[in-house]
Amino acid sequence: MTIDALAPAYPWVKALHLIAVISWMAGMLYLPRLFIYHFEIPQGGGREHERFVTMERRLLKAIINPAMIATWLLGITLVLTPGVISWTAGWWHTKLLCVLLMSGFHGYLSANRRRFEADERPKTQRHWRIANEVPTLLMIVIVIMVIVKPF
Repeated sequence: MTIDALAPAYPWVKALHLIAVISWMAGMLYLPRLFIYHFEIPQGGGREHERFVTMERRLLKAIINPAMIATWLLGITLVLTPGVISWTAGWWHTKLLCVLLMSGFHGYLSANRRRFEADERPKTQRHWRIANEVPTLLMIVIVIMVIVKPF
């Protein structure tokens, strides 16, 4: 299903989609790094704990969440634009799977932000260092699927 009226807006929608993706990725790469630093302060860390809680909450609420919503809405608009994708192409399904995984990881980070806010130390510092690489790996696959379209 495509909507012919979307075709003239395609370059603008694509540009805005890319801006939203970059913003989403910036936040997704930074939040686990904040968790690593937050993990280093002692529990009951007072002002330093509150500073990390504020930074993590603002990053999620003001940048990551709106950017993810915009990414999805603009991405759906692109998919509905005639000639943008072939519904049977394998690259499209792989990209969609990775975007769904990125969205799930977003939810995972959001849940853990609340745990840090409650002064818990979810997982280990090593866990957060590894988790910090997840958005990068998903981004690599997504970009290859969209640009190279290997299958």
